[in-house]
Amino acid sequence: VEAARVEAARVEAARIEAERVEAALVEAERVEAELLEQEFALLQAAQQVAELAAKKAAALEIELASKRAAEDAAMREAQRQKQEADNLEVEREKAEAQNKLDQIVLAEAAATAAAIAAEPVKIESVKKIGKAPEDTLIMIADDSKVVRVKTSRVLIKNLYQVTLAEDGNEAASQLDFIMPDLLITDVEMPGMDGFELTHHLRSNPATASLPIIMISGGSDELVEKAKLAGIDVLLGKPYSDDDLLGHIRRLTQGA
Repeated sequence: VEAARVEAARVEAARIEAERVEAALVEAERVEAELLEQEFALLQAAQQVAELAAKKAAALEIELASKRAAEDAAMREAQRQKQEADNLEVEREKAEAQNKLDQIVLAEAAATAAAIAAEPVKIESVKKIGKAPEDTLIMIADDSKVVRVKTSRVLIKNLYQVTLAEDGNEAASQLDFIMPDLLITDVEMPGMDGFELTHHLRSNPATASLPIIMISGGSDELVEKAKLAGIDVLLGKPYSDDDLLGHIRRLTQGA
């Protein structure tokens, strides 16, 4: 009996110990699980913090890039506006200089015409005698002020004397007391046009042989008409200054 009691006590003690050990294992597993859960939560929090920091950094970078782009755009716009302002100033200065030059050209042409008009002139038929440019007077008859100024500028630059007429009637009036060495005339002009002016000159013995260069739009229909009218050169637009000067030298100097 005693042995059975002792054995029963041992078995009970073993059972109790086993239950304690099992309970300890269960508690250890629970604690480990809690620790793992806390570690995982910390990792998740750290990851969220890192992602948030990355997003903030990306947003800041985008903001800085946008700011830099806006600053660059503003700088380029300021440079463009400055360049436009500089270009406008240059164009204004060029226009002023051109206007002054045009005024000088017109004044010189008017002075030449006035000086010639002030001297008694004996109208004689024109002969090609090979005059130097500075002794050669060229009349420009054109209703376009721009054409008169541009052509005058080219001729004066090459030392020719110039007189101007705004249309065929004024050219015919001037030819009553001014005898140019060559006439440059437009085709279409109000009042007396280029062909009517040419017929007027060719019908007058004093101007019948006056060299005439007619500026036209290059129409083929005018070629035969110009030849019949007695035009020496029909110069179609556009033409170069060298072409014009070459025809003038040939007609006035035989060059």
